[in-house]
Amino acid sequence: MIKIMRVDERLIHGQIAMVWSKEMSIDGIVVANDDTAANPTQQMALKMAVPSGIKVIVKTVDAAIDLLTDERAQNMKLFVLVRTVGDAEKIAEKVSDIQYINLGNVGKASTDPKKTLTQFVMLTDPEIESLKELVKIYPDTALQNLPTDKKEKATDFIEKMNL
Repeated sequence: MIKIMRVDERLIHGQIAMVWSKEMSIDGIVVANDDTAANPTQQMALKMAVPSGIKVIVKTVDAAIDLLTDERAQNMKLFVLVRTVGDAEKIAEKVSDIQYINLGNVGKASTDPKKTLTQFVMLTDPEIESLKELVKIYPDTALQNLPTDKKEKATDFIEKMNL
């Protein structure tokens, strides 16, 4: 079961490893990112950032979908991390048992023109289109940096900002 899928361009970092993983009481983290799946050095660094007892699997987005739709994944409490809203949309289209989709930290690394939704979420026009599709699949998709922060529904931003 996927307890949470989070869009966070940093993938695994301190907040994920120490705060979110404990809050969500997870067994494993699946990093779904094509570039990271092709980079053994980055994979090693991500795995070192996680507390012992939490398994980390790094896959391409397509391979992650195969893994997440496997029956055996239903018995684990998983945290899925993606870098882009488009990757989250692609996974959400194929995986039906995601409990919570979270946009946490996106847009700071990109120099493309973007709209600021919160201080942590800035999206390009294509990402906004992906977000609109994502909320059609999972209407409770929310923007939330930390578990202690208020969940702000993505649909509210889409309506309020006339996106």
